[in-house]
Amino acid sequence: MEPTDDKFPRSRSHSSFQSPSQAGDDTAPSSSNPPAVAKPTLPWFTESYLSNEPETAAARKTYILFLASRVVVIIIFLLSVLSIYWGALWQTPRHVHNLNGWVVDFDGSQVGQFVSRAVIASSGEPTAITWNVVSADLFPNGPRDLESAVIQERAWAIIAISQNATETLRTAVVAADDTYVANRTISAYVAEARSENAYRVIVHPDIVTLLDGIAEAFNAQYIPQIPALSPNLTALLVNAPTLVSQPISYKVINTRPFDVPVATAVDFVGLIFLLILAFVVTMAHYAARVDATHLEDRLTFKWLIIIRVINPVIMYFFVSCFYSLLSLAFQVPFSRFFGSSGFVIYWMLSWLSMCALGGAVESVITILTPRLIAFFLLIWIIANVSVCVFPPVLLPGVYRYGYAMPFYNIQQAIRTIVFGTRNKVGLNFGVLIVWIFVSWCTLTLFQYVKRRQAIRAHEAATAAADAPESSLDKRAP
Repeated sequence: MEPTDDKFPRSRSHSSFQSPSQAGDDTAPSSSNPPAVAKPTLPWFTESYLSNEPETAAARKTYILFLASRVVVIIIFLLSVLSIYWGALWQTPRHVHNLNGWVVDFDGSQVGQFVSRAVIASSGEPTAITWNVVSADLFPNGPRDLESAVIQERAWAIIAISQNATETLRTAVVAADDTYVANRTISAYVAEARSENAYRVIVHPDIVTLLDGIAEAFNAQYIPQIPALSPNLTALLVNAPTLVSQPISYKVINTRPFDVPVATAVDFVGLIFLLILAFVVTMAHYAARVDATHLEDRLTFKWLIIIRVINPVIMYFFVSCFYSLLSLAFQVPFSRFFGSSGFVIYWMLSWLSMCALGGAVESVITILTPRLIAFFLLIWIIANVSVCVFPPVLLPGVYRYGYAMPFYNIQQAIRTIVFGTRNKVGLNFGVLIVWIFVSWCTLTLFQYVKRRQAIRAHEAATAAADAPESSLDKRAP
C-alpha cells in the first residue's frame, strides 16, 4: 500500500499558495481574476526514478547532467594526471645509459686488458650502462675502497679485475693447481639498497649478461693456449678441470643488499599511507574548525593562521609516533647504522614528512574545499610516487623534479637509516623543512584571500538584511 499524505511531511506541497488578491484583502475575487488553484503534489518517498512528475523529472535531469559533467572532468583528469605515472615507466630502458659504471684494472696484463676493452666496448647504447676506465691508483686499499665508492654513490657499479689475475691464471695452469678459483678474477660491486627496482630490473641483469659474454669470449680465446702452457695436460684435466673449461669467471658483490622485505612497506607503499594519514588529519581539522564549531568565523586572521599551523603539527607528532612504532613492531632494523638513535631519527623523519605532505593539503583545502580536495590529493600522490619507482636518472628529463619531492627525500633517508646507503639525511630533512615553510606561506596567502571573500559576503548579507527595515522606516508616518 502506498503511504498516505498523513504519514509524510509535504514540504514540497503548494497547498498554502495564495494569489496576491487573496493575500492582500478579504474580499472575494472578481470573475476576471479567478483565484489560483493549489498545485497538487506527491508526498515524499513515493516516486519512481522514472517518474514523470514535473519536479522529479527536473531533479532527475539535473542529477544526470551533474554526474555526466563530473565524469567528463574525471576522464580529463585521469588522462592528464595519471599519464605522469605511466610516462615515468614508459621508456625506462632507453635511459639506462644515464647510469655510470667504472672499470678498474688492478691486473694490467692480458686478463685485465681484455676485460677492460670488452666492458668499454659495451657502452654507447641507450639501453646499456655507460662504463669508464678509472685508474687503480685511486684505490690504494683495493676492495675496501671499491665498496666505499659504490656505497657513496660515485658509481652505480664497479667492475674490478683482480691484481695479478693473468699471472695467477698462468701459474695455476702450469702447476695444475686445483685450488684456483675462477670467480676471483673479476668482481662486480653494486648496492641493491640504493634502488632495489633499478638493481633487479636493470643493473644486475645488465652486469650478468655483460660479464657472461666477456668470460665466454676470453675463455674461447685462452683455452687453445693451454696445451702450450701446461707440461702435463692429462694431469691438468684430472686435477683442475675447471682451468680448462672456465679459466676466468666473476662474482657480484652486493655491498648493500635490500635484505629487509618489510622495508618495502616503509620506503615506498608506506609513503602513500603516510600521506593518506596526513590527509585524514587535515579533514578532521577542517571538520572541527568549520563544520562542528564554526570557530573559523570567530577568530581573528592572526589566530586562525596560528591554529591552522600549530594544531596539525601537534596532531602529526603523535600520529607519526605510532606510525613509526608500527614499523618497529614488525622488526624494521632502525639501529643497524645509527644505533639506538635510528628509531628516533626515523620518527622525526615521519613527523616532518607528515608536516610537509599534510601541510600542502592543509593549504590547498582552503581554496578547493573538501568537495574538490580529492583531485589535489591524487595529483600530490601521483607526482610523488612517479619518481620513486625508479631513480629520476632513469626517467625522462622532465622527471628531474623528483629530486625536490618529499617522497624521494623520505625514501632516501629511510634507505640510509635501514640499509646504510649514502648518508644525505641532513639534505633530506632540509628539503622537507622547505616544503613545510612553503606550505605555511601559501596557507597564509590562501586564507587571506578567503577571509577577504568571507568579509565581503558577510557585509553584503548584513546590508541585504538591513534593507527591508530601512525601507519600512522611510514609509512610517
